[in-house]
Amino acid sequence: MEYSDGQPILEQHAVIDLLRTHGVTPTQQRVEIGCLLFGCHQHVSADQLLFKLGDQGHSVSKATVYNTLSLFARKGLLREVVVDPNKMFFDTNLNPHHHLYHLKTGWLEDIDLIDIDISRLPSLPENLDLDGIDIIVRVNSETQ
Repeated sequence: MEYSDGQPILEQHAVIDLLRTHGVTPTQQRVEIGCLLFGCHQHVSADQLLFKLGDQGHSVSKATVYNTLSLFARKGLLREVVVDPNKMFFDTNLNPHHHLYHLKTGWLEDIDLIDIDISRLPSLPENLDLDGIDIIVRVNSETQ
């Protein structure tokens, strides 16, 4: 099944199971948001999600969208991607990867790990363990 914009939709029962598995109480609004988010890998801002929800006839406040996205990120259902101090995306692809951010369009896309070679890292103090590396490549094009 898919929404009118062609985006795949995850069925409600699957979203409810997913939320419960991650310790999230499946309220109606959380399930509506989950159905929009978890049908495919995507990057979405809170404002974009709010627009999609309204476009699908769901009445959800901006605060609820922000709180739900933050909760989903804390529970490991989403990954936060901060592209600049004023712009955050939520990524449904939890596999390790990097990002390409188009400054003019605001489009964020995945870069496979194998496409970036990191040959050296600084030494870390003994009491620290490397948890991950997140790279955002920002591009600007006159043709965008």
